[in-house]
Amino acid sequence: MNGIKAIIPAAGFGTRFLPASKAVPKELLPILDKPSIQYIIEEGLASGIKDFIVVTGKNKKPIEDYFDLYPELETILTASKKDHLLDSVSKIIKTANFLYVKQFEQLGLGHAIWTARTAFSHEHVAIFLPDDIFTGAIPGMAQLIKVANQEKCNVIAVQEVAKQEVSRYGIISVRRQFSPNLFQVKDLVEKPAPNKAPSNLAIVGRYVLSSNIFASLENLKFGSGGEIQLTDGIQNLLLSGEKVFAYKIQGQRYDAGTTFGWLKTNLDFALKHPKYSEEIMKYLAKLEKDILFMQGKAEALKNKHKTI
Repeated sequence: MNGIKAIIPAAGFGTRFLPASKAVPKELLPILDKPSIQYIIEEGLASGIKDFIVVTGKNKKPIEDYFDLYPELETILTASKKDHLLDSVSKIIKTANFLYVKQFEQLGLGHAIWTARTAFSHEHVAIFLPDDIFTGAIPGMAQLIKVANQEKCNVIAVQEVAKQEVSRYGIISVRRQFSPNLFQVKDLVEKPAPNKAPSNLAIVGRYVLSSNIFASLENLKFGSGGEIQLTDGIQNLLLSGEKVFAYKIQGQRYDAGTTFGWLKTNLDFALKHPKYSEEIMKYLAKLEKDILFMQGKAEALKNKHKTI
């Protein structure tokens, strides 16, 4: 593999998080004490990637500010012996290289990826969708890179989903299954109707693709949802003769791209965090008692009305 750089598409309006996302990019909404995009960068660094191209849009300057030095704040924190509070992001700033590319028109994920084309020559492309956060013993992207190196192919992450949910995802058709977790892809379909889906293997948030993906996206027509779809670009790679494999990432996937998903992610992370787990367990136990008490009162009131 001729080197690898990462693309993080972060130009979307974040409408699911309005009105908060009107001023704060959704990628900076916190999961506990770190913004969601920081988990993505940390996964990339742990996977051996140092170069990150972030595709941004209007009002996304705070992302650039976050991954930048802030001498005034650092001086104040050092004086008060609180400089450790910035340790995790300071390590990223010292280690990672960032390039910001603006997507001036919201024309879809495929267009966002194509917008970053000038940052690449022949390097492979690692794509992180920031709504998806993966945890586990081995970083999710590292698992894909290993498969890409071994099989000399493009690799996309997949996960089994319920039949009624396939219309929310790109879905793969399997040419051949090599193991319980590794598949050779025959076709890709973007957001199919449940009765037309070729499988229940959904594409989720991580890709390792050859640099030919940019040429593949160059003249694409608008696809599903009236947007230029990355799935269609990968389909073009298949048609050109490139191998595309799909791999079930081992570990836990969190969808932080919706309000409820973001809340669940925060709760799960809190339950596993050494600093917060004990207090959150106490709170949930109290909450459960309160809920049971309220349910009991509601049931008693319901039965009272029945007897009147």
